[in-house]
Amino acid sequence: KTEISRVAPFTSNILITGPSGTGKELVARQIHAESPRAKQPFIPVDCASMVGELMSSQLFGHVAGAFTGANCNALGAFRAAEHGTLFLDEIGELEYALQAKLLRVLQEHVVTPVGSHEGQPIDVRVIAATNRDLHAEVVADRFREDLYYRLHVVHLQTTALEQRPEDICALADSF
Repeated sequence: KTEISRVAPFTSNILITGPSGTGKELVARQIHAESPRAKQPFIPVDCASMVGELMSSQLFGHVAGAFTGANCNALGAFRAAEHGTLFLDEIGELEYALQAKLLRVLQEHVVTPVGSHEGQPIDVRVIAATNRDLHAEVVADRFREDLYYRLHVVHLQTTALEQRPEDICALADSF
């Protein structure tokens, strides 16, 4: 049984680490596909692409009038992934201030949209991925230690193709 098959049935958060281009998102999608949540949404979020309130809004949603241009309510990725899987790609790029908000959501299983004071309960499995050494980021005080341990419940490591030449023929055949 593969590592993916072993961890897929559980609801634990998963941290996938490895160099860029090693298929971390493919691993996350396969975990979701083999999980009891497979028929529910798989929502990928690129943590490197957005900052500040825009990222808060993308993750947690917002209510109409929360900020300029917010003319209607938005679910956010957590609520869009309800009963499914939220994939936080490049989690190591997440702003430090936003890490505290994410930690609270992971601890409480409640998300509060931007501009609201009313929390919404959520049931979401979180899989995060990074090419950074998050433990080193914790030591350098660039990544919250409590968030690191909340995400690092299960750890999977991907490796570069140059370290597994036996897979080249199988990959070439599949393409």
